[in-house]
Amino acid sequence: EQSPFKLSDSISNMISDACTPQIEVDISIQTIEDKTILVIDVAPGKFRPYYLTNKGKETTSYIRINGTSRPADARKLQELELEGQGISYDSLQDIGREFDQNKSLALCAYMKQTAINACKTEEEKVSIKDMTLEKLEDFGLLCKVGRDWYPTHAFDLLTENHNKAAKIQCALFKGISRDVFIDQKEFTGPIQGQVEAAYEFVLRHINMGANIEGLFRTDIYELPITAIREMIANAVLHRSYLDRSCIQVCIFDDRIEVLSPGMLYGGIDIITAKHGKSTCRNEAIAEAFHYMKIVEAWGTGIPRIISRCKEYGLQEPAFEELGDGFLVTMFRKPTNQTNRSNQTNQSEESNQTDAEQNQDTNVSDLEYRIIELLKTWPNATTKEITKQLEITDNQVKYYIKKLKDNGKIERVGTNRKGSWKVI
Repeated sequence: EQSPFKLSDSISNMISDACTPQIEVDISIQTIEDKTILVIDVAPGKFRPYYLTNKGKETTSYIRINGTSRPADARKLQELELEGQGISYDSLQDIGREFDQNKSLALCAYMKQTAINACKTEEEKVSIKDMTLEKLEDFGLLCKVGRDWYPTHAFDLLTENHNKAAKIQCALFKGISRDVFIDQKEFTGPIQGQVEAAYEFVLRHINMGANIEGLFRTDIYELPITAIREMIANAVLHRSYLDRSCIQVCIFDDRIEVLSPGMLYGGIDIITAKHGKSTCRNEAIAEAFHYMKIVEAWGTGIPRIISRCKEYGLQEPAFEELGDGFLVTMFRKPTNQTNRSNQTNQSEESNQTDAEQNQDTNVSDLEYRIIELLKTWPNATTKEITKQLEITDNQVKYYIKKLKDNGKIERVGTNRKGSWKVI
C-alpha cells in the first residue's frame, strides 16, 4: 500500500500542476473503521476563475447553479476575472463617454440634496459634507486616465443610464401565480430614482390600516415598508450590471418577490449573508448609495429585513439563488388573519369619528383613493376615475369589483345612469 503521506503529496502536486491559478488544498489523514483515508478540503478561492491549464478557461471554468455545475459563459467569465483581480465593474471607465464638468457638478449637488432630504434632524443635515469632483473620483464615479477625468459605469447609471438592462419591472398579479396581470410598470432612468419608483409602486398595492390615538390617525401598512425599500435598494446595489436581465418586483396575494440578476458575490453563501457578512459587487454604487442614505452600512440589509418581518409577526423571508439570479421573498399574512387583526384594532378604538368608522382598514392605498373620490363624486365614470387617479382602465375595473365584492361600495341605479354609494 502507498504511504498516505506520499499520496497526499502526489495529490497536492497534481492539483497544483493541473490548475490555474494555483489552488490551495488542505489534505488531512483520518482513520475510519480501521481504514486510513485522505480528506481533501478545497476552500473557495479569491483569484477566480480557476480552470485546467492545458484546456483553457473558456472550456473548463465552471460555476455552481442550483446544486449543479455548469460551464461559465463569457459574461460570467468576465465577472469572475474582475472579482479575482479585486476590480469592481461599476468603477471601470465607461469607454466612449467623455467627462462633462457641468453634469458632474449637477450630480454632486443632487447627491448632497438627496442626503440632506433623508436626514431626520437638523444636526444630521449640518453633518452632511459637500460632494466634490475629487470625492466622485474617490467613490469610483469618476476615474483618471493620465491627468484627465472620465466617467465610470457607476456615473452613467446614476445619471443618464444607457444600460438597457438596468431597469426595474414591477407587476401586480391576481392570485398567487403569474397568470393574470392587474397592473405593471417599468422604471428606467437613474438607478436611485428607480428604487423610489418601485417602492411607491409596492405601497400602492399593499393593504394599509389605521392606528387611532386620540384625534390623530397614523397609517400602518400590512408589511414593514422599511424592509420593502431595503429589498429593492439591495437588489439595485448588488445586482450584476454585466447581466442583460433586469430586476423584477412581483406582488402576489400571499407574497412579494424581488428577483435580481447575479448570484451572491465573492464566495458568500446565504447562511453567511444572513449573519451580516457581505462582499460588495458594485463598490462605487455602494459608496454613492451610502452617502445619499439610500442604504445604511454594508452587510446589514438582510439581517434588518429579517428583523423587521419578525417584528410584524410575519414568516421569515426566504433568500435563495435562483438560476444565476438572487430571489428575496417576503410573505404576507393570510387575508382572514389580516381581517381579524383589523377588526380587533377597530373594536379597541372608541373615539373614532364617523368618517373614520366608515373607512375600512383592510384596503390598499389605491382602494382608499377610489373610495375617497367616490364620496365626493358618486356618479364618476370609469374613464373619469382613470383620468383623475392617473391609473389604467383595467385597474379601475379590478378595484371597483373588489370593493363591491367586499361590501365597501354599491351601485345605485343602472350602469349608465346610476351612481356609487360608499358603505
